[in-house]
Amino acid sequence: MYLIYFLLWVIFNGNFTLEIAIFGVIIAGVLFAFTCKFMDYSVEKEKANIRKVFLFIHYSCVLVMEIVKANFAVIHMILSEKEEPEPALVNFQSDMETSVGKALLANAITLTPGTITVTLENSEYVVHCLDEELAVGMADSTFVKLISRLEKD
Repeated sequence: MYLIYFLLWVIFNGNFTLEIAIFGVIIAGVLFAFTCKFMDYSVEKEKANIRKVFLFIHYSCVLVMEIVKANFAVIHMILSEKEEPEPALVNFQSDMETSVGKALLANAITLTPGTITVTLENSEYVVHCLDEELAVGMADSTFVKLISRLEKD
């Protein structure tokens, strides 16, 4: 949070000088102290969030790669005259602990071409897949593993 406050200070100033950096360090420190005192935040939470940032960046990169791979699979399916897509509804349970984790998984599934999260109730997902091949291993996907790591850290 401290780094975010400092970066916002520099961005809002429009340029970077020694004077702006010194005032930014002081103002970011005051805002961080206020946040810790009145908003139930601490240095330990700051360290945990920094670890989560790197995990979230990794998750985002994996998501982009999976979207690209799924795009090519769907393009191949559309352009291929031999194969007829066989749509399927898949039900599976996840062990996500938080509602944010559940929503991240549902959004990752929906963002991936060829799959749509139809419903999410408690921890049970119903996913429509454009073809049965896209439904294989959904409960044990890399998304589930990465989001579980994000929840635990």
